[in-house]
Amino acid sequence: MSLVTYFEQEILEHIDERKEQYLSTSHQIHARPEIGNEEYFAQDLLTSHLISAGFNVEKNIAGHETAFYAYKKSDKPGPVIAFLAEYDALPGLGHACGHNIIGTASVAAAISIGSVIHETGGTVVVLGTPAEEGGPNGSAKGSFVQHGYLDGIDAAMMIHPSYRNGLTTTSLAVDPLDFEFIGKPAHAASSPHDGANALEGVIQLFNGINSLRQHVTSDVRIHGIITHGGDAPNIIPAYAKARFYIRAAERATLNHVTEKVRAIAQGAALATGTKVNILEFQNQVDNLIPTPSFDEVYKKAYESLGGSFPEKVHGGIGSTDAGNISHVVPTIHPYVKIGPEELVLHTEEFREAAKSKAGDEGLLIGAKSLALTAFRLLTEPELLRGIKEEFNNR
Repeated sequence: MSLVTYFEQEILEHIDERKEQYLSTSHQIHARPEIGNEEYFAQDLLTSHLISAGFNVEKNIAGHETAFYAYKKSDKPGPVIAFLAEYDALPGLGHACGHNIIGTASVAAAISIGSVIHETGGTVVVLGTPAEEGGPNGSAKGSFVQHGYLDGIDAAMMIHPSYRNGLTTTSLAVDPLDFEFIGKPAHAASSPHDGANALEGVIQLFNGINSLRQHVTSDVRIHGIITHGGDAPNIIPAYAKARFYIRAAERATLNHVTEKVRAIAQGAALATGTKVNILEFQNQVDNLIPTPSFDEVYKKAYESLGGSFPEKVHGGIGSTDAGNISHVVPTIHPYVKIGPEELVLHTEEFREAAKSKAGDEGLLIGAKSLALTAFRLLTEPELLRGIKEEFNNR
């Protein structure tokens, strides 16, 4: 048995020996869903495993109380490989995106690599990134980039549960904006002329955006809601608010579209005699940029464990703040099957799949595949160099 094969087998056995612990962790997080930036239980549970495995752990970082940075370093020099952990739930739906699987798989993979890191050299890192689903101060991976937590990292990876196995795909960049219109109250029947209708400002914003839709490329998505439309029908609304996600396939395109939407909002305020405040309620999200040679390493690892991939991939494109990571280091975000083809993200059915036997199997094979991928990057300098060259040449 070669030395490489010996250590690879040791990595796989390390996960197998602890699989009941990892499955219990996934199920516990699933049973106690916490929305973005409130994931205190999940943070404590995941970091407790890392601390027990000899990782150094720092919590409350990058402007997020429930974030963490964990690392285990060899005495020998080598690359720095990061695993991305998500563990937030959806409001009202719980873990209907399977983040209980994502966070646990990344921690399991990191701990198994940590068990051989003194032989391979280098450093293994886990980035505990809250609020991937967004919301106030959401999309924490953007904060990690801004605060320099990706500095010095050579590659990053995670898996995401899905209705199929798949490699990293592109995603849409997102600008998350609130539009607050400030008007002037008045009696809606006796003196409406004395008021300035903030709700009319919001309505004009929606109308203007609808007119814009004809003049954007097909990848652009603009969708919003009215979060406050007034207090009573006999009072001219002095305050109204809308929340929008503006998306596009590339950041440059999105910047251009967002500029137009901002101008529409200013025009709506001017037309209605109101004032508008435009606020970013969470981090901007960048489009995910694949690095195919990196995905190929994961693919070989997954197939070596008996997994397979469909010849054709179909489906819509969403967004992920892993895109922010992919703009600064080579990143993979492959998909692991946890249910049937008709399974849809962000549904009750997906939530149940995330704690099912298939979900458990996806977690374990995903963790093993990530670990084997990281092992190759740590022990094959030419492989990592080629991945980084491809990333830099994009």
